[in-house]
Amino acid sequence: MRISRSTAGTAFVGGALILTLTALAYPSMLGVQNTASGQDRIIANTQWGPLTEADRDFVVKVRAAGLWEQPMGQLIMERSTAPAMKEVAEHLLVGHGRLDAACRKISTDLGITLPNEPSPQQQQFVATAEGATGKEFESTAVTTMRVAHGGIFPVIAKIRATTRNSMVRELADTTNDTVLDHITVLEKTGLINHEQVNLQITSPPKMPQDQTTPPPPQPGSPVRVLEVPENLKDLQTVAPNPSYGAPQPTPSAG
Repeated sequence: MRISRSTAGTAFVGGALILTLTALAYPSMLGVQNTASGQDRIIANTQWGPLTEADRDFVVKVRAAGLWEQPMGQLIMERSTAPAMKEVAEHLLVGHGRLDAACRKISTDLGITLPNEPSPQQQQFVATAEGATGKEFESTAVTTMRVAHGGIFPVIAKIRATTRNSMVRELADTTNDTVLDHITVLEKTGLINHEQVNLQITSPPKMPQDQTTPPPPQPGSPVRVLEVPENLKDLQTVAPNPSYGAPQPTPSAG
């Protein structure tokens, strides 16, 4: 049976989305197993408030997100010429660069070990997009990231509502603004199929935890730094003002 290019492209993007949701379905804790007492177990008492398993997990999640989304932003910057895609790339590079600086500061103050590489599944997200070309590349990259950003909102909300650590609370606020900003620029591309995205967010698959956990850093290795490009350091990436009644972008047929 012959498979059309459009059908193959749909299957390709769908596979990338399944991989993306995997990262959201499981904790990305670095070498830490949940104890019987669960994620609310206090692992340290600090001057900024108690630190729980869930707090530490959240900091690692934010760090790991940047470790795959920043390379995705670099890929988009290199391969895409459309202004909307360039805007996506700029906001990914700046947003995750700033979040990464916050994670590195928090990890030093709170004694959290950060990964230097994304999880195996997150590495596959980038490889999947990298293997596509043209419009297929743009659609794969944008849709994969839109699912990831949409799925992380409940995680941010739960941490913001429950953490008693002021540093983690501030990171949750900044992450929320950054995710909302990224969702906005992703949707401006007109490449989002919202029905498909909603299906992927509400029906995540289950995958082995070793595929969704970032590998531990090599002993003594320096912490990898995600730099904000010098020419983008003044870019504003705050949560957008609402534009009620604005027309909804229509996903491109190409």
